[in-house]
Amino acid sequence: MYEKSSATLVELSQYQGVEKPTITRTIQQLEKLGLVEQVLSKDKREKKMQLTEYGEKVYLEVRIAVDEFEERILQGLSEKEVEQTTDILSTIRNNLLQ
Repeated sequence: MYEKSSATLVELSQYQGVEKPTITRTIQQLEKLGLVEQVLSKDKREKKMQLTEYGEKVYLEVRIAVDEFEERILQGLSEKEVEQTTDILSTIRNNLLQ
């Protein structure tokens, strides 16, 4: 959701590879925490969500920690090895979703 300004619940569920009810429950919790908010959409039937200002701040803080963690666990791997591993994990994920 951060890379895009907003996303629908269907888009989020597809991106995460989970059912829409799971995303709905998660979004409700994130709304209670003040991390996301609903925004107006052209289609009244779809619920578009975006990060709040507080949500963006939290995201950036977490992103820094995740980047540092990724850097640490990938230490000693070449760029090609990282790319191959990413491709393999992507294939495994796709196989699981079928």
